[in-house]
Amino acid sequence: MGECRYSCKSAVETLAWINDIIHFLAPYSSLIDAHVVNFFKDRLWENVDAEWIECLRREPVQNLLLIPSGAVQYEWPTSLKEFILKLRSMVFCQDQADMNMALPGLQMTSLNSVLAQGMNVKKKHEVEILSAVISTVAKGVRADAVADVGAGQGYLAQVLAFQYQHPVIAIDACSHHGRVTDARAARIKKYYTSQMIKSGSGFRSLNVPKTITCNVLSIDSLKTLVEISLTGDDVEQSRIKAENQEDLGKLNWHSNANKKSSIVLAGLHACGDLSVTMLKTFLECKDVKAVVSLGCCYNLLSEERIEDGESQCGFPMSHAARSTSLSLGKSARDLACQSAERWRSLDMHAGIHNFELHAFRAAFQMVLSKYYPEIVMSTPSIGRKGKALRRRHQRRSAESQLHLKGSTSHTRQKFPSEAPFVSKTGAGGEGIKSDDKFLHFENFCQSGLSHLGIKHSHDINLEGIWKEAEPFADLVGPYWSLRAALGPLLETLILLDRLLFLQEQGSTLEACLLPIFDPNISPRNVAVIAKKIDKDLRSS
Repeated sequence: MGECRYSCKSAVETLAWINDIIHFLAPYSSLIDAHVVNFFKDRLWENVDAEWIECLRREPVQNLLLIPSGAVQYEWPTSLKEFILKLRSMVFCQDQADMNMALPGLQMTSLNSVLAQGMNVKKKHEVEILSAVISTVAKGVRADAVADVGAGQGYLAQVLAFQYQHPVIAIDACSHHGRVTDARAARIKKYYTSQMIKSGSGFRSLNVPKTITCNVLSIDSLKTLVEISLTGDDVEQSRIKAENQEDLGKLNWHSNANKKSSIVLAGLHACGDLSVTMLKTFLECKDVKAVVSLGCCYNLLSEERIEDGESQCGFPMSHAARSTSLSLGKSARDLACQSAERWRSLDMHAGIHNFELHAFRAAFQMVLSKYYPEIVMSTPSIGRKGKALRRRHQRRSAESQLHLKGSTSHTRQKFPSEAPFVSKTGAGGEGIKSDDKFLHFENFCQSGLSHLGIKHSHDINLEGIWKEAEPFADLVGPYWSLRAALGPLLETLILLDRLLFLQEQGSTLEACLLPIFDPNISPRNVAVIAKKIDKDLRSS
């Protein structure tokens, strides 16, 4: 697999990396910008090197699933191997960092059962690590408080408050999340209070997160929330709801202009532009001394072409990237959400089923284009139709396995790798049997039409459309795998742009990208960590 040979320790290095990515991606714009639902309708496979497609259509599904991770096979065409390895060499390495080496003084504590209640394995892993990272950063800049932006149900905020004893404000757009955070914090406080009574260690003041319900739509609104979070210590917990900037202005009644305070902005997978707003607020608000941000939902980032001047859009952020008129587009932002680790972790059956569902959806698009063209114009969403089909397929597979175990026949059974994926010439794997495929496609179409409020008509020739699509269905897996391989590189581009935005500010701050989670558990694992350089702190 290709190893990244780039560095982003300085703005010059980061910009060089970005420029190389832009140059590499340019010839593959048709692959990046494609809508896979149009795979059959627009014959998208014809936009890919024919030698690559013919090679990959014969590959086992397991090999296709490894392409986004940079795995190649010896016998593949040289140009295909070079494409995958070069691409992977430019992807930011997301292997989990040695946290003690990256952040000297980091002290991570396992969450007790009370703090971890309600968390799944992924959330517990994230909160356990991120809370320790934020606490270390907060102590390093001598912050008075931490603002958890996009706090959700308050898991991170509560660990920071109760376990690391930081004053915390939990900001979220959903009032229900605020109520859940308050109720959960009350239960945790009760537990810690009882523990202090039992131990006879005496009482200490417990930090309970303040909760604010506000949809953060601008830098100004987040700056106001920061000011609110640094108000009087006499209020242990407050629950504030603000609908807009005017409401926020009314709330800031405790502000003390003479009080010098500082805060750390933190966000665990703050969605879309919210991560961008955090970074910009970090620069513009003097009270914010550091930021620890993990982004997600790149598909929700805003974009606009920049001629000159400043922009509030989510991408690009850096001046250097904006000066190139760089634009991704929705398809590219969607693709940036793809995770090589999740593809790699799929077993053969899940991978096959994933490709089959993409084939059904693309064939269904042919139905819409032929019989309901006005619907296609509105870019319809039919929901996640794969779940019910997946359950039926898993149940049928389980029943088949039970039947095989009970059989007394000595007839040799096919191994999964010998069975076809979609057609007789398709990539190896065990998918839906050819005889059943049309029935599954028919069910998929009926469900999709129902979701769109369309009554199924017998005039629709579903069988004819499936016969037109099926000969090329085994190309869906190779096409999707090649396209998915570009996802981590597009995410790298977005992350580097955010880092460069901070590095362009010069020596007034330090910034880095740090993969803090195990990517197999939490694929969006790269934190943007930045702190302002305090001359007093540096000289002490």
